[in-house]
Amino acid sequence: MKPLLQSEAFVRIAAPLAVGIALFVLWEVGFRLASVPVYLFPKPSDIFASFVHNGPSLFRALLVTLRVTLQAFAAAVIIGILVAFMFVQSRAIEVSLFPYAVLLQVTPVVAIAPLIIILVKNTQLSLTICATLVALFPIISNTTLGLRSVDPGLANYFRMNRASRLKTLVKLRIPGALPYFFGGLRISSGLALIGAVVAEFVAGTGGRSSGLAYEILDAGFTLDIPRMFAALFLITLTGVVLFAAMVVLSRLALSNWHESEIRTET
Repeated sequence: MKPLLQSEAFVRIAAPLAVGIALFVLWEVGFRLASVPVYLFPKPSDIFASFVHNGPSLFRALLVTLRVTLQAFAAAVIIGILVAFMFVQSRAIEVSLFPYAVLLQVTPVVAIAPLIIILVKNTQLSLTICATLVALFPIISNTTLGLRSVDPGLANYFRMNRASRLKTLVKLRIPGALPYFFGGLRISSGLALIGAVVAEFVAGTGGRSSGLAYEILDAGFTLDIPRMFAALFLITLTGVVLFAAMVVLSRLALSNWHESEIRTET
């Protein structure tokens, strides 16, 4: 069965890759035959040439955006877990405070980012706060749901044995919440990147401390469309890598015991 599983994994990787290559080939050939101007829509070869020419500035901007994203993601995870633990200990606290978490989720970050940037003088910190607000809700909601979703029989067993709240939390609720938590991580990692990029668009900072959003804005002002697409491609690739990292982390944590990650042999 092991070779079969290995072949399935190969197909999962090779099939999307083959489709992507085919789309890039069609894009290149079709745009060459149609003679589409590069200032309207660049070909893959134009984007690759822009990567080669603007590589140092693009990757420097990527590091800036990635730093904000990872800082916001880490802050969202820590705050989200603590808030979820607080919610699960008291229904009154959850009912009182959960609407404010929902309020943060439904408020567009582009609307509150200017206020945060004005109030917080440190640009890096203000961008991190904006991205954290975007990435926070999935951690809170998923972790809280997981901590609440315990087996009633096991909960009664812990009650019968007079287990403390801390022991019940550590031994029962946290292991049961892990699949929900990792599901929240997959969503939150992408939202942290989106929040960082949106905050950078609003801040519009230049120089060596600028991120990929500023590269896109600057490329648009100068009509350097291939550089704009190159920056967009880096943002997309970063989001895919973050999601894949969360998938791998989930499998490493759950593959030995939880049915969501255990591969059944057929």
